[in-house]
Amino acid sequence: MGSALAGILEAAAGGDFPPADGGVTVLGQDGVRDAGVIAFTAHSVVFTDEDPAWVRAELAAAGCDALAAAMNPRFLAALLERSGRTTDTIDLLTVAGPLPGEPPVALREIDDPGHPRVVRARTRRDGVRVWAADGGVLVLGRGVAGRWEAAVEVEESARHRGLGRTLATAARHLTPTPVWAQIAAGNARSVRAFQSAGFRPVGSESLHVLP
Repeated sequence: MGSALAGILEAAAGGDFPPADGGVTVLGQDGVRDAGVIAFTAHSVVFTDEDPAWVRAELAAAGCDALAAAMNPRFLAALLERSGRTTDTIDLLTVAGPLPGEPPVALREIDDPGHPRVVRARTRRDGVRVWAADGGVLVLGRGVAGRWEAAVEVEESARHRGLGRTLATAARHLTPTPVWAQIAAGNARSVRAFQSAGFRPVGSESLHVLP
């Protein structure tokens, strides 16, 4: 990672956040795929190739407290319409440092480009790798600004046994740098699993992708 956004994320992973000054940093996209908004405590980052002057005018017109403007539905809707992009939800953005040694669960790497989890992950990440465990799946790949991102999926029959936490912990053993996870705020089960695995919340994120 080497862009301005990558630098902000790298600093945040180490506990150094943008100033809590109520401001908004507007940056260009690192690539065609990823655009969106990251809200830290009292400071937001909008990463888009849209005109920064237009972005700031829309933020001012959001009609709410400046601290909330970048995640205000009115602003997000305007940004999505202008850019022709879509979004799923506003996620809780979390991060955890790498861990030494082997993962705490037996994993079998899935080397099948047609596997549904591989196909889906490749629409959002580069360098995707997928591992299966008994009752679950772990996905790793490089997403926004080249950061390592993890996602886990646990089968219904394997729930309530700590497998989600174990898979999230395994992700920390498989990357040499901090690993990130975006979790829908309403998915309390997943939030608990990642927090139990040592992932700490650093902000919220609205990722905007091309349809």
